Amino acid sequence: MAPQVSVIIPTYNRAASARRAVESVLAQSFRDFELIVVDDGSTDATVSALKTFGETLKLLELEHGGTPGRARNAGAAAARGKYLAFLDSDDLWLPEKLQRQLPLLDGGMRICHTRERWLRGGREVSQAGQKHRRHGDIFEDALVKCIIGPSTVVMEKSLFDTAGGFREDLRVAEDYELWLRLCFDFPVAYLDEPLTIKRACMEEDGEEPNLSEKYGRIEFFRIEALSGLLAAGAFASRPEKEALARGELARKYKIYAAGCRKRGRHEEALACEERAETIK
Repeated sequence: MAPQVSVIIPTYNRAASARRAVESVLAQSFRDFELIVVDDGSTDATVSALKTFGETLKLLELEHGGTPGRARNAGAAAARGKYLAFLDSDDLWLPEKLQRQLPLLDGGMRICHTRERWLRGGREVSQAGQKHRRHGDIFEDALVKCIIGPSTVVMEKSLFDTAGGFREDLRVAEDYELWLRLCFDFPVAYLDEPLTIKRACMEEDGEEPNLSEKYGRIEFFRIEALSGLLAAGAFASRPEKEALARGELARKYKIYAAGCRKRGRHEEALACEERAETIK
């Protein structure tokens, strides 16, 4: 019999962190799940650490591609559950996460997320300044930044498959891009409980920072994602939402241009300012 939930953990060179992530899934009070871990060609002890869990998880080993979207999509393709739940290997779930979250999908909603705790260097990062809509039609707020943490999401597999999954060519902001496509058409359910722990950097384990910290300039990747959606006509069926997306893209170009000027990259700044002016 197929499980109700397929949990997907993508990982790369995260031996200690991946082990903790797996343990947090296996500690769930909700038990009707399968666990799929997708290794993106690790060169450290990650694979051997994962194999110690035996048949409690399914391990997929890929050649290194370097993008989290490719690894998550591979896990989703192998999934048998009605629902998909994602957990990045440097994050953790609290034991009641799935049990508390799944009832949100019983009332007709197809995707849901939860609050998360942010830890950096073992210290909690305040989210007091996070003022955005998290429930219902969150498209306008989701344009600004990624307001759905991948490790908090549970969604229908059929919805994920219809959407085509994550873009596999984006090293950063692939989650921002997918959530925009989904939020354009579907309302989002939200559980206002911190059931996921987001760990910003694994220096204590001798591991590299996560991708958004490693590459920095995250607004650049959001520009790439949003401009690609607009170029593809992803929002054309609803002119009012497309106008919001174009306005946000222009704003992002201006923000990025200001950063370029601050760092002495004046030609790049000018090109971004000119691009912002052409968006209508």
